Amino acid sequence: MVGGLLCCLGMVTASFSTSVVELYITMGFICGLGLAFNLQPALTILGKYFYKKRPMASGLAMAGSPVFLSTLAPFNQYLFNTYGWKGSFLILGGLLLNSCVAGSLMRPVGPKLTTKKSKNKVGVRATDPGMKKKHKKKSIWAKIDKYLDFSLFKHRGFLIYLSGNVIMFLGFFAPIIFLAPYAKDKGIDEYSAAFLLSVMAFVDMFARPTVGFIANSKLIRPRIQYFFSFAVLFNGLCHLLCPLAEDYPSLVVYAVFFGLGFGSVSSILFESLMDLVGAQRFSSAVGLVTVVECCPVLLGPPLAGKLVDETGQYKYMYVACGAIVVLASVWLLIGNAINYRLLAKEKKLKETTKKIHTPESRESESLKTSKSHDVIVKSIKSQKSKGSGVNPSERETNI
Repeated sequence: MVGGLLCCLGMVTASFSTSVVELYITMGFICGLGLAFNLQPALTILGKYFYKKRPMASGLAMAGSPVFLSTLAPFNQYLFNTYGWKGSFLILGGLLLNSCVAGSLMRPVGPKLTTKKSKNKVGVRATDPGMKKKHKKKSIWAKIDKYLDFSLFKHRGFLIYLSGNVIMFLGFFAPIIFLAPYAKDKGIDEYSAAFLLSVMAFVDMFARPTVGFIANSKLIRPRIQYFFSFAVLFNGLCHLLCPLAEDYPSLVVYAVFFGLGFGSVSSILFESLMDLVGAQRFSSAVGLVTVVECCPVLLGPPLAGKLVDETGQYKYMYVACGAIVVLASVWLLIGNAINYRLLAKEKKLKETTKKIHTPESRESESLKTSKSHDVIVKSIKSQKSKGSGVNPSERETNI
């Protein structure tokens, strides 16, 4: 709900901006902070509400953005032509207030924890200032560790996921940003160029829940990391083939496949993370992932724009973005294959050690030792009976 207010504030104040620096502050910082406040709870709440059908729920929840995006591109063009950029920001700021309504529906689940107050209270007062300071430091670090679990950087699967996503996001968003300009460069009018984004978003809208449904199946869910890797690979191949589109119908075909690939990745992007770290650590993992991924997300589009300026053609930018995304998919595929193999070995080792330390195995060991002891005693007795009156040998004494 606070995110919705911040988004509205950022958009409305942006309409009064007189320089690009002011737009950086209003649109970039205030509105960006509001969007971050919207994303984190919306993703975390899915882990609280669902487990059995979580991939399907994630796909349906993620389908919300392309529903609006499919109409937003022509709607933005209409607003710009009718009210100008200032009026457009004011209207969009009002629309973003609907996030407050969405936030009000996110109710906590589970029973409320009640603490019983004891009649006899025994308190220890820390009169020493050093003790107070130490306790304060401990509590601050405990709070930081509660919200940002830095131990995740020791998690093998999390590191594979994070490194793969850092590579992928360098070339993930630039093709969307430059799709309409690329179409205009081919001689297509503004509304038709904007309509390509609507086509992409429309396909994306149906791709996300469909892929979520497939990811929820018994065959895919245990190996969802492979599924995610192949979705990234499909996305990269679409960009590599984009320069082959020379006219409007072929660009529409590219938009359809791009929407399918983009929807597939977006549907299971956070579900694959939750599969790795679990629902309890997911909130902290999302925070750390989004912080690290900010760098490639920020660098990707400007670098792509620089490549277009240098070459004067958009096709090289699409080839570069496709190559980066394909590289990320190969990295994720190899990394996840190694991770799955190591997890299988660790599980096998754990099972064997568990069998060794079971009570049944302990009983069998004790029976074996008692039997061997009885055999030794019997042999000593037989030797004594044979050689009665004779002093026991050194071997018998040792036994």
